[in-house]
Amino acid sequence: MSQALKEIGLKKSFKYILGLFQLTVLKIVLLPPNVRRMLLNLYGADVGIETLIHPITFINIYRRGFKGLACGRYCFVGEECLLDLADGIELGDNVTLAPRVTILTHINVGYKHHPLQEYFPASSSPVEIGSGSFVGANSTILPGVKIGENALVASGSLVKENVREWTVVGGVPARLIREIERVKK
Repeated sequence: MSQALKEIGLKKSFKYILGLFQLTVLKIVLLPPNVRRMLLNLYGADVGIETLIHPITFINIYRRGFKGLACGRYCFVGEECLLDLADGIELGDNVTLAPRVTILTHINVGYKHHPLQEYFPASSSPVEIGSGSFVGANSTILPGVKIGENALVASGSLVKENVREWTVVGGVPARLIREIERVKK
């Protein structure tokens, strides 16, 4: 029996195989984004109306399954994003994830006998992105991060700490660039 099968067990292995089938269907390039949204809801995700999800990659679906994904209404998830469903991912309404955004919800350095496990034990934490926020292309959001409403994460950023609402952050690691001045209408 393989090391992976020993560590995750038979039940999770079956969930993994089912997930591979579901992912294969989702990866069909010709699927319109609204059909991809409907399929995700059918698989157990909670994806709001008018949310567009382009071809993306999910990992660790054998853990929480698609029920670990909640997207509000009018969201946009760009091509080649990577979403880790080891723990929950919640996007508020009107959230934009530009292409190639990575959202990680867990850390695991390897099998249980890996020499670094003692120093970096496996853990997971959900990620929340508040309504009206924008995450720029090629950004990475680490486990446990909460991004406040109407925040902007600059392209190429590594977000390892919470982001306050109405702020712009950027860099590696992401740091406050400025607060967003609210315009009254």
